[in-house]
Amino acid sequence: MDPLIEQERLYGAHNYEPLPVVLTRGEGVYVWDDKGNRYIDMMSAYSAVSHGHCHPKLVKALSEQANKLAIVSRAFYTDMLGKFLQKACEATGQEKALPMNTGAEAVETALKASRKWAYTVKKIPQDKAEIIACEGNFHGRTIAIVGMSSEPQYKNGFGPFPPGFKLIPFGDANALQKAITPNTAAFLVEPIQGEGGINVPSPGYLKKCAEICKENNVLFICDEIQTGMGRTGKFLACEHEGVQPDAVVLGKALGGGLLPVSLFLSRREVMDVFTPGDHGSTFGGNPLAAAVGIAALDTLADENLVARAEEMGAYLRKSLEKIKSPLISGIRGKGLLVGLMINPRYYSAREICLRLLKLGVLSKETHGTVIRLAPPLIITKEQIDTVVTAISHALTEAEATLSV
Repeated sequence: MDPLIEQERLYGAHNYEPLPVVLTRGEGVYVWDDKGNRYIDMMSAYSAVSHGHCHPKLVKALSEQANKLAIVSRAFYTDMLGKFLQKACEATGQEKALPMNTGAEAVETALKASRKWAYTVKKIPQDKAEIIACEGNFHGRTIAIVGMSSEPQYKNGFGPFPPGFKLIPFGDANALQKAITPNTAAFLVEPIQGEGGINVPSPGYLKKCAEICKENNVLFICDEIQTGMGRTGKFLACEHEGVQPDAVVLGKALGGGLLPVSLFLSRREVMDVFTPGDHGSTFGGNPLAAAVGIAALDTLADENLVARAEEMGAYLRKSLEKIKSPLISGIRGKGLLVGLMINPRYYSAREICLRLLKLGVLSKETHGTVIRLAPPLIITKEQIDTVVTAISHALTEAEATLSV
């Protein structure tokens, strides 16, 4: 075993099962291991590295701000936060934003905002507010969030969980309609379920859900932590259906692959329920994070990465469709968020990922049956060709070991 892997396993909690590779450097779509081997990164840290590894504009923004002022906490104003929040609000069509660090923190902010809005604006009786989420969701791993998960492992051993959450099938607008009661505060949904297996709902689903929420005075909140920032070929995935949510949750790529940066964005009526002391974070909205967030948003526009994601995503899916293998049970996704479904009758998706590792392609399975293909948005057709060739070879090699 690599001594660095052994060291991490010895001193670290075993809450992840990484592939057996030790990464030491990254540039663009590539990463290198401790032995000097180069790989194409088809994970981009669950969309956090959408701009590519060590993007020079982002590193420059990080370095310059770090040499001026990194953090002073929200006890004081800074010259960076307002600029960042304005840019993010203009990009999403929202009116106000509350900065946090990780995506899970931003989702927790959404839950708190929804509940306080329900009590102060909608006038739901105190402690009776309900929030509806979808089966198969992944909004984070805090106690409240896993409490509204349908994945047994996320819950096992961590209860009791806070009440006030209700689960419905993903992609079923009628189920939402039936689940809403006078006490419903919000509906929280991922436009595409990433960790759930790159599950894409039928066209019109989000639009219908938005209409149902509006009719019932329920907040329609899109968790765009993985799907936002151009990943699916639109700045927000909900834009594919022309939907303007009541609130949006952003994270991952907002930090440019350098820092944890997240936002909860909404209209004034929702955001103004917060008063000083209601919510906060020592690091949330720090000048360093704000500078990187501004650079991340600017670079996305300057390099036309949203349109590029749409073009390269279509090319990736079309190329994958040319592979003829009994191991492939389907291909789904939008933009550069693609799931290659592996038939569990033959192999697990992890086994194919291990074969791809040997061929210089890094990816990660989800639920044992789907290989996640979500590279940096800067990927080229030539690099996609290399990846597709590797996938084809990995599947051919795997087929050859099957007993006839």
